[in-house]
Amino acid sequence: MYVREYLSFIAGVFKLKNTNQRIDELIEMVGLTVEQNKKIGQLSKGYKQRVGLAQALLHDPEVLILDEPTTGLDPNQLEEIRGLIKKIGVKKTVMLSTHIMQEVEAICDRVIIINKGKIVANEKAENLSSLLSSKNAIQIEFEKAIDEKALQKMQGVKSIEKLGSHNYLIQSNSKQDIRNDLFQFAIAQGTTVLTLKKEELKLEDIFKQLTT
Repeated sequence: MYVREYLSFIAGVFKLKNTNQRIDELIEMVGLTVEQNKKIGQLSKGYKQRVGLAQALLHDPEVLILDEPTTGLDPNQLEEIRGLIKKIGVKKTVMLSTHIMQEVEAICDRVIIINKGKIVANEKAENLSSLLSSKNAIQIEFEKAIDEKALQKMQGVKSIEKLGSHNYLIQSNSKQDIRNDLFQFAIAQGTTVLTLKKEELKLEDIFKQLTT
């Protein structure tokens, strides 16, 4: 079927009024203007995805459920479809089902992780790392050598890993922010801090920890 023919058929299934006007709106919204008179089978996968989105939006649903909508797209198509989904999400609730964590990070505001049929996380994307103690992993580099045993005994420190001559990865044992304490520790050790940064977990790492 042709793109416009297919959308007209779906509009008929939903018994929509002002069919042509609605189809025109959606063709422009999803970027199908140039391809609207072509057969769907002649389109690239990216444009076929756009046809699917237009079809799903025809009856103006309040909730849109998308299953792996960007699978198999080239980088340009991927960026365009992501932008389109985010644009739709401004006015509608869009539920995206995917195993591609980069897509979740690029598109989603809230993340639900399901493991063996049970919800193990339901948080805003930026708050997911708070579920794991690894949020408090801190990388620090001192200018001079320090007493590693004293660092290990510092309150709030769970473990330390030496990354270089004066460079350490510190894991805290609570949600307490120990960065100021580390500065005070450096002063007491007669050295300065060259680098201090939190090690933020990627969504892929969080997914692995919550599902294994």
